[in-house]
Amino acid sequence: MIYGCTWIDFRYPFAMASGREKQQTFHDHRMRSGRGGPRPGAGRKPSGRRCDPKKRRERFSGCLPVHVTLRVRTGIPSLRRRRLVQALRKTFAAACDRGDFRLVHHSIQRNHLHLIVEAESHDALSRGMRSLGTRIAHAVQRIFEVEGRILEGAYHAHVLRTPKEVRHALRYVLLNVRKHWREFKGEAPPARMDECSSGRWFDGWKRQLPASRAGPCEVAPAATWLLRIGWRSRGLIDPAAIPGS
Repeated sequence: MIYGCTWIDFRYPFAMASGREKQQTFHDHRMRSGRGGPRPGAGRKPSGRRCDPKKRRERFSGCLPVHVTLRVRTGIPSLRRRRLVQALRKTFAAACDRGDFRLVHHSIQRNHLHLIVEAESHDALSRGMRSLGTRIAHAVQRIFEVEGRILEGAYHAHVLRTPKEVRHALRYVLLNVRKHWREFKGEAPPARMDECSSGRWFDGWKRQLPASRAGPCEVAPAATWLLRIGWRSRGLIDPAAIPGS
């Protein structure tokens, strides 16, 4: 476009200075228009507790079990409500054995879940947890009639490498409700089977407590040596114990 003798090209922002045409930089244009570029407070806001994306999960072989922790976001009702526990049992029964991924034990707490799983590889663990996490989220959405994200961030995985570690993890997972009871009540809870865990399917108790085994089994039998035999060298587990004591 021509006005008088001056040629003006509107394809590029410019500023007039000392009678000469000066093309603006992107920074000049952003400061003038207020659009684009980095600004204080810009970008997606943090949505809660998340794992460090730069921290890689440790690699492991298929002969080692893994202790996994999953947390749900704030605002979700207690996961230990009967209707949800029954739904999760059906979910676990349908997904506990994928061939290269097995759910061997679980414990459902108010706002998190503890799982002991076996996987043939790191990739099999990722695929299995992605599938299981999706099923858990769908069950929570259906029972509580909520929408949106259910799980808080990524799962935390700890590879169990020795009989002592495996026994400690089994004790921690299957008796986790007793730990939280003592923290909340300040006293030892009564010795009874936690119906929100897979303890009723566990055969490593020092003494057996009354528990119903009605319905399909929601966990897969252990395949690794550490979960089948190895941990027993450290002694069977007392159902009246309190993890962390």
